[in-house]
Amino acid sequence: MLIRTIGRRPSPTEVRGYAARMTPDEVGEYAESLAQVKRKGTETHPAWYVHDRLVVRMADPTTAVVRVPLSERDALVETDPDGFGVPPRMEAHHKVEAYLDRARPEVVRTAIRLAWEMQRR
Repeated sequence: MLIRTIGRRPSPTEVRGYAARMTPDEVGEYAESLAQVKRKGTETHPAWYVHDRLVVRMADPTTAVVRVPLSERDALVETDPDGFGVPPRMEAHHKVEAYLDRARPEVVRTAIRLAWEMQRR
C-alpha cells in the first residue's frame, strides 16, 4: 500500500505500513456487536459491560482499557507491543491498555472478544 506523505510527516502508523486504526466509536460498535453488551459510562469516558461486568472502557480518546484474562494478557502485548501495554497500576488486575493510535485493529478486537468471553460467564 502506498501512502501519500507529500507536505507532511508520516504518522507512526503509516511508517509501520498500514494507516487503519480503530476509533473510540469503532471500539463501541464492535463491543456492542457482541451479545448482551451495553454501553454505560459517560460521554467522555464511555464503557461497555456484559451482565454489569466491564468489557472495555475508554480512558481517553486514544486509550482503551480492556479487561482480559491474565493468561492471555502477555500474549496480547507480545503480539502488538507498540499497541498494548500494562502500566504498573494494572499489573495485579485483569486489564490491558490498548493504544488506539498504534494498535492493530484486529488485535484490539481480539482483546475485546476475550474480555467479553471472560465476563459473560
